[in-house]
Amino acid sequence: MIKLGRPTGRDVVSGLVTGLFSIPEGMAYASIGGFNPVLGLYSGMVPTVVGSIFARTVLMTTTLTSAIALSSQSVLAQAGLNPADLGNVTMLTLMVGVVMAVFGLLRLGSLLSFVSMAVMTGFTTGIAVQIVVGVLGDATGYDPAGHNKLAQVVDWVAHAGLWKPTTVVVTLLTVAVWVAARLVRPLASLATLVALAVGTAVVTIFGLEVELVGNIAKITDTVPLPMLPHWEAAPHLALGAVAVALVALAQAAGIGAAVPNPDGSRTSLSGDFFAQGVANLAGGFFRALPTGGSLSRTGVAVSAGARTRWAGIFAGLWLTAIVIVAGRWAEYIPMPVIGGLVLVIGGELIWERRSDILLILRTAPLPAVAMIATFLATTQWPLQNAIILGAVLSMILYCVKAAHQARLIALVPGDEPGTWRTAEVPEVAKAGEITVLHYAGVSLFAELARTNELWPRVEPGAVIVLSVRTLPDVPSATLIRSLVRRADQLREQGSRLIIVGIDPRLATIFERTGLTARLGADNVLAAEPQIFKALNDAVAREART
Repeated sequence: MIKLGRPTGRDVVSGLVTGLFSIPEGMAYASIGGFNPVLGLYSGMVPTVVGSIFARTVLMTTTLTSAIALSSQSVLAQAGLNPADLGNVTMLTLMVGVVMAVFGLLRLGSLLSFVSMAVMTGFTTGIAVQIVVGVLGDATGYDPAGHNKLAQVVDWVAHAGLWKPTTVVVTLLTVAVWVAARLVRPLASLATLVALAVGTAVVTIFGLEVELVGNIAKITDTVPLPMLPHWEAAPHLALGAVAVALVALAQAAGIGAAVPNPDGSRTSLSGDFFAQGVANLAGGFFRALPTGGSLSRTGVAVSAGARTRWAGIFAGLWLTAIVIVAGRWAEYIPMPVIGGLVLVIGGELIWERRSDILLILRTAPLPAVAMIATFLATTQWPLQNAIILGAVLSMILYCVKAAHQARLIALVPGDEPGTWRTAEVPEVAKAGEITVLHYAGVSLFAELARTNELWPRVEPGAVIVLSVRTLPDVPSATLIRSLVRRADQLREQGSRLIIVGIDPRLATIFERTGLTARLGADNVLAAEPQIFKALNDAVAREART
């Protein structure tokens, strides 16, 4: 049950800082995706409040991120839907919320552990490149052309003569102010706000002619009005909604580990999945883009003194109040200022990944190939396709790793009675002797070739005792079939296979698949609380016969 508790003064201040920070960052991220910047503001209101109420990671801030904005734009574009039509945006946000909530209710948080570091690094680096390329037009006044992001960078450099000097100067000024503010400890966490204020002030005071937010969007001093979705767009967005949800959930997955709950309560990925889903279901009806847990916005809240989930609630409330009181002033924010801030954000993302990139390149060829392939896909394909490729590559890497780690080892009596030590699997299991083998793996079909290579040649009359204590509760049908065949072969030549260390659920599977009948009930021993007790009992029994 969710407990709100009592807010602290620090939560109020943290909420104010986070709400202010959400103005430039939210508008910038919406612009990255080609959406009305106002939707970036709306995405930090209702979703942030609702997400904070339900999150199991109490300090997690649910809002728009750059990757979600880019993914959403890509999904709408590939579906042939106009991203400027709020009905389409609403439908996508609601569908993303449904996917997230269902994932949470089904407790699928553990699935994200299968996404490899190599794939996630390639994806996030590609997203960072997309962020930078997406604002080159705002930052320099020249919108590059090209069939993918890398081609657009080449085109942008080749046409440097078409850059607008005033726009470039404002962008460079914004970046310089941000860097200077970061060097001053009291201002470090507010560097984005300082750069936004200074850049806007300079453009206003000197009357510089650059594009303003008001030139592309009007901001009214009101809360977002309710909006109904275009229900007919749902079939076209089904797969895309899953892709956007996966991007958002993957980004938020590390927040619980990075920002533990101050009250010592346990975080839950599945619980956070559900919270983000509810946040999108609520925010979708109030003109919010799809949202998810934001590590950067959560970091701002924590550095500003957040102590309870009320910090996130206040962040949404403060932003709403600011927009109502002074929303129209946001129209005077220069687009080069937003472009400069986004360049900094994208540059930071790339810089933060440098150590991971080097580590993966130095580790092994296959992860490096997966990282590079995901990066190229992210910069050249629609993001939902890159996400699917990343998921497939992650599963391939997992299966390859699991297959290599699968082991069949021999156990021989240790120096003390009832103890065992590992040894190489003998080439031959001799007649009249007891050969003890131990299986360690995850029962993937890919492991069978490896374990079959290690299985000894069995002489007639030999006894094989197979310890499977690490076998999962739900082993693969391929492994069960392999054990059935092995049992039949040994029985036909007068040898026996005894399996020890199974738990009640695994015993039920053995019964249902007919494996127990083939082995004989006496040759299937349940696991005991004491490690290897079942193994010791089986060996002792066979030694007496």
